[in-house]
Amino acid sequence: MTSAAAPEHPWLLPGSLAAGERADRRPRRTTRDWVVDVLAFLVSVGWVLWATADALSADPQAAAPLEPRWLVGVDAVLGLLCCGLLWVRRRWPLGLAIATLPFTAFSVAAAIPLLIIYFTVIVHRRTAVALAVTAAGLVTNFVFSYLRPDPDLSYWASTVWGVVIAVTVLAWGMFVRARRQLVVSLRERAERAESEQQLRVAQARQMERTRIAREMHDVLAHRISLLSLHAGALEFRPDAPPEEVARAAGVIRASAHAALDDLREVIGVLRAETVPAGAPERPQPTLADVPALVEESRTAGVRVDTVDRVTEPDRVPAAVGRSAYRIVQEGLTNARKHAAGAAVAVELAGAPGEGLAVQVRNRWPVGGVEAPDLPGTGTGLVGIAERVSLAGGRLEYGRDDSGDFRLAAWLPWPA
Repeated sequence: MTSAAAPEHPWLLPGSLAAGERADRRPRRTTRDWVVDVLAFLVSVGWVLWATADALSADPQAAAPLEPRWLVGVDAVLGLLCCGLLWVRRRWPLGLAIATLPFTAFSVAAAIPLLIIYFTVIVHRRTAVALAVTAAGLVTNFVFSYLRPDPDLSYWASTVWGVVIAVTVLAWGMFVRARRQLVVSLRERAERAESEQQLRVAQARQMERTRIAREMHDVLAHRISLLSLHAGALEFRPDAPPEEVARAAGVIRASAHAALDDLREVIGVLRAETVPAGAPERPQPTLADVPALVEESRTAGVRVDTVDRVTEPDRVPAAVGRSAYRIVQEGLTNARKHAAGAAVAVELAGAPGEGLAVQVRNRWPVGGVEAPDLPGTGTGLVGIAERVSLAGGRLEYGRDDSGDFRLAAWLPWPA
């Protein structure tokens, strides 16, 4: 039973780390976070010590009447307290900003840690929340300029400087937040694209396995029908001459042996879906159909040269011939799509016990590969690789040393 997702708080920033965390789950602080937090703490403590020393070294006679001497000690304590709060600002940035808002009306020593807390709110919360905190800070800025006047600046000049600092921090924080959102968006998009590509590859492999299983089904049905036919003939003619009985027994033995070979190949291949009634599948191609395939490409305007050095082509197993046909078909299709006008060379070679080698080579188009008019899914070679792997062969494709694109495969051919 899965638990429901925690509702998102209205002040959380969409896509931020805080928005994706449950309220009762504390985000893990990374190494970069530790470095930033330590640096922010040290800078804040240094500011507190400098501001306190500067206030204590000031001439009491020149101090403003609204700034009593004891306020320096209180200000230092508040500054150190705010420095300690920096360690938990990532968990409760808005709460700390609201709780420490009164300090911005009179504290000088806590100015730096308060600005860091304010910056954290801008980065991790929505724009409306950041603007609300900014407006509240601008109100306390007027009070600060009255309670802690600068001896070198007028009231309005000091107030304007406070506004400039607040707006600068706001702009910086919004820039950092926008950049982080962009990085998160790009990372999610890349991960989603990678997942979709993996899904397409898995689907292509599954479809290729299904296609192979259907081909195996047709071949096995043919073998078993031969077995049934000859066994029925022997049953119907028990008094047949010994020559006919021997001939029928030889056919049965050969068909059974071929069926066992096909069963070994289909192991590990997923079972094909049932073909709907009224929609029978076409006869599966073999190695003998490769010339017709080449002729179709020539009719379409492709220059194709063929070299056939296959010894005893009639003995090529049906599954091996189908795989060779699919490899040539994929090579010619890719050449038409990505290298229009380029000459294609198809080479077949092999013998029983040596295996069957299939190679399709085409010149690399001048100016590079252009986008095809009919875009594909990019999974054709994935399906061929799956087919060759299931057959126990090897597949290579890509540009060779001469710069041509080469699709080459080796398929086992038992003696």
